Amino acid sequence: MLRYWTAGESHGKTLLALVDGFPAGLSIDTDAIDHDLRLRQGGYGRGGRQKLETDRVEILTGVWQGTTLGSPIALQVINRDYKLERLKELQRPRPGHGDLTGAIKYLGSVRGILERASARETAVRVAAGSLAKQLLAQFGIQAVGYVAELGGQPIAPVEANIEEMRQRRDQSQIYSLRPEDDPKFIELIDQTATDGDTLGGVLEVRVEGIPFGFGTHAQWDRKLDGRLAQAVMAVQAIKGVEIGLGFEAARRPGSKVHDPIQFDESDREGPDLGFHRPSNHAGGLEAGMTNGQPLIVRAAKKPIATLRKPLESIDLDTKAPHTANYERSDVCAVSAASIIIECVVAFEVACAVVDKLGGDSLAEMQARMELFREMALKR
Repeated sequence: MLRYWTAGESHGKTLLALVDGFPAGLSIDTDAIDHDLRLRQGGYGRGGRQKLETDRVEILTGVWQGTTLGSPIALQVINRDYKLERLKELQRPRPGHGDLTGAIKYLGSVRGILERASARETAVRVAAGSLAKQLLAQFGIQAVGYVAELGGQPIAPVEANIEEMRQRRDQSQIYSLRPEDDPKFIELIDQTATDGDTLGGVLEVRVEGIPFGFGTHAQWDRKLDGRLAQAVMAVQAIKGVEIGLGFEAARRPGSKVHDPIQFDESDREGPDLGFHRPSNHAGGLEAGMTNGQPLIVRAAKKPIATLRKPLESIDLDTKAPHTANYERSDVCAVSAASIIIECVVAFEVACAVVDKLGGDSLAEMQARMELFREMALKR
């Protein structure tokens, strides 16, 4: 079983991810992980914290001479803005955060809640997901995340292969597939900043090269669509998850939802083994299992809850009406969220790969993948 845990506070000494069940024999490229960490810090509309941090991963355990050992891998991202012990308590909880709820639940401080609930924690989730992407690449599986809607304005889809998508995304200041549209979104973000407000958006992740049969129908908690939904929904500020058509599927008749099955004997080398679909409304998943089509996952991110023009709140000591506290924050972190969602999706796909192929060593997994393909081609 491949899994991970994280630890650390927003302004604590460090952030940690402990990855367990990662196979032996994979040479790790830390520069690739650092690249994803830089992307997570970028995107137009980010706040001052990103100017203070220079996120880089340190691999503390589980690797020898750059190659994984099969033992737990500890990933560290140090906080340069370490000042937790000097920070004061917040008396005026911020609507939309866990400030009030967490302080009541734990009978403790708002500070103790917000430091752990902060999206700063996602730095090590990106590190873990970036590590998982390197495992997926050994099986020809690639993922890319991008912004599909910002501030209520949809961004038209682009027909391109995944490498072209990544190139277009990396050329965009907001991480969309249409960098030519950046100016109007930059203007929107700037105006929102002037208004003291914040913006949300919709992120989309596309994963290509996934073979048949990852995930399972056998138990509810092991279905890949369910695991993906949990992983994505657990990212801070995500309020909705869709796979394929998502909610749109509920608005159409069945004839406009389900993907017809076709077969081409001459084209059996791809992940779909020749079982083609003229559409991909299912988003690459049926009954909790991959069906050889690209995986399409979307997430809705609410606007950041810390506003420069604070909303109504109370003073926790006196219970008197007050405005909420303001902590340094972003105007729009939708771009960063697209990288985070890309990485958490990639990790769940990697979990399904390990479940299907075993996770002791990369060499054994590759041999099992080849055996499975040979047997599947006889169907």
